[in-house]
Amino acid sequence: MALLIAGLDHVQIEAPAGCEEQARAFFGAVLGLPELEKPPALRARGGVWFALPDGRQLHIGVTPDFVPRTRGHPALRCADLAAFVAHCGAHGVPCRPDTEAGVPRVFLADPFGNRLEVVQHPASVSEAPGLRVRP
Repeated sequence: MALLIAGLDHVQIEAPAGCEEQARAFFGAVLGLPELEKPPALRARGGVWFALPDGRQLHIGVTPDFVPRTRGHPALRCADLAAFVAHCGAHGVPCRPDTEAGVPRVFLADPFGNRLEVVQHPASVSEAPGLRVRP
């Protein structure tokens, strides 16, 4: 069977109305992600979009009756987890280390209480210890 999915384009995290400045401060200023201009037809909905270094995007979208996601989460990659944790500490963002998945990683929360994971990630899946693509 031919592959139907070519990859991941973006991930959206939910946030409450009026979240834009806090999102810019956290995802833009602290995490260093550049903000993207939303298409004109979507601007009235609120929220903020950010670019990831690999060409994918992280969208912060406004949702009515917002409830933070404390289980489901995006996992972001970094080359130096220790440096990431130190950077977060300098900005007052607590990180909880975890090694259950077999790779160095931390969990943290965005300003809205959503769970985020940051993984120190090798260049490819084939280089990750214990991870294999199923036939």
